[in-house]
Amino acid sequence: MGENITPITGLSLYRRIAQTPCYRAIYDPSLTLFAQGAKAVNVGGVDYQGMAGRFLISSVDLPVQSQVIEASAEKPLLSMLLSIDSSMLREVIAQREPQPVRPVQGALALGQAPLSLIDACARLVGLLDCPQDIGFMAPLIQREIYYRLLQTPQAARLHAIASASDHSHRTARAIGWLRRNYDQPLRIEALADLASMGVSTLHHHFRAMTAMSPLQYQKQLRLQAAREKMIGGLDATGAAYAVGYESVSQFNREYARLFGQPPLRDMRALKA
Repeated sequence: MGENITPITGLSLYRRIAQTPCYRAIYDPSLTLFAQGAKAVNVGGVDYQGMAGRFLISSVDLPVQSQVIEASAEKPLLSMLLSIDSSMLREVIAQREPQPVRPVQGALALGQAPLSLIDACARLVGLLDCPQDIGFMAPLIQREIYYRLLQTPQAARLHAIASASDHSHRTARAIGWLRRNYDQPLRIEALADLASMGVSTLHHHFRAMTAMSPLQYQKQLRLQAAREKMIGGLDATGAAYAVGYESVSQFNREYARLFGQPPLRDMRALKA
C-alpha cells in the first residue's frame, strides 16, 4: 500500500487502491512510469495526467499538487519512480552522438512510453526477484532506461538535468539552494549571484521552469515542511518558527490559502 522503497537504489514502487483528495508533494529529478490507474499532477495551473503507458519526468526539485483519480481494490494504481542519477545520465549522454536540443520550458514532461522503455523498466523491477543480481545488473539497466528516454521527444528534460552550463542547470542550482535552505531569509540578489544570472534573468527562467517565482517556491516549501512537522507533533507556532516564519499570523494566513483551512483545523481533519 502506498510507497514501497526497494533494495534498488532510487527505485520505489507505488500501489493505491482508492482515489485520494489533492495533496501536496515535492518531486525530485525522477522518472515515473504508470502501469495502471491514473494520477493527476498540477504545477502552476498546468495539469499532467499520468495513466497506463505514460511516463512523467521531473527535471528539478518541484512542489506539486497530486491526486489519484483512478484506483480501486480490483484495479489499483500501479507505478514506479526512479530517481535520476545525474552523473550516470551525463555518462550516457556523452556516449551518444551529439543531438540538437531545444530549449526547455517547464520542469515536468509527460510522454507516451515506447515499448523499449517499458521493457527496460520491467526488467529493472524484475531484479527484485533476483537480489543477487541487483548490484551488477541494476546500473546497466538504469543506463538503458536513460538511453531509451533520450530517444523520446522529452529528451530535452534529461539534457536539462545533465547540462552544466545552460540556464536550466543554473536555475536548478538556485532551486537546489532553496530546497536545502527554505528556512533561511531569501535574498534574491544573492540567489541570482549563486546562479550566475541577473535578477530579472533568474526570475524569468525560474518561472519558466517551475511556474512560480523564487518567493512563491520558498513559501510552498516552508508550508509543506511545516505541515509535516505538525503531523509529527509540533504545534503551529513551533512549526512556523522552525520553517523560517517570523509572524505566526502570516503563517496561518498563508497556510490556509495553500491547504484550504487553518493549521489547527487541518490537523484535526488529517487525524480524523
